Amino acid sequence: MGAAARRAAEEHEEWAGVTPDAARRLVAAAVRAFAERGYHATTTRDIAGRAGMSPAALYIHYKTKEELLYRISGIGHEKALRIMGAAAEAEGSATERLRDAVRTFARWHAEHHTTARVIQYELQALSPAHYTEIAGLRRRTDRLLRQIVQDGADSGEFRVDDVPGTTLAVLSLCVDVARWFSADGPRTPDEVGTLYADLVLRMVGARPPTGSSG
Repeated sequence: MGAAARRAAEEHEEWAGVTPDAARRLVAAAVRAFAERGYHATTTRDIAGRAGMSPAALYIHYKTKEELLYRISGIGHEKALRIMGAAAEAEGSATERLRDAVRTFARWHAEHHTTARVIQYELQALSPAHYTEIAGLRRRTDRLLRQIVQDGADSGEFRVDDVPGTTLAVLSLCVDVARWFSADGPRTPDEVGTLYADLVLRMVGARPPTGSSG
């Protein structure tokens, strides 16, 4: 499979919940444009052209460029919330849950680095109402991770004096993967996830679970 065909297949899978097909193509095109040019430098004509559509066709599905960004941000942040929720609600020790949360969260930011760059670094372009909604999803994700860290501190598994600050540091570490990760780089998304999980366990003074590479 060629690079273009592979990218199309990946985008179709990533945005499978967006229908109809034209709306999905516009979302995928907008992600690429926002990631390459930035939200403010991207025009609706840029997006429509990448999707193989006319600017007029874009407005059938999305009234504004901001509405496209909101759709992308919502899907991305809901996915992040599901990732963190699954780890927080899993059985096992706080150490095991924190490792799983960080490994999966960092890996997702590597696998979907183009989308992640948009949803993490273009937030300020959202309208006030949309920003408030997305910020709420981010706070819920933060609370889930914070609870894992708090559980570890309470059980004595972690040596953490500042749970909120540590939570922020861990989230920032994972999110930043989207900024630097390259599919042509020396590490795979799985390797990044494993590395970051082990680094975070050392950060909180935990012993890596049995089977960890660290």
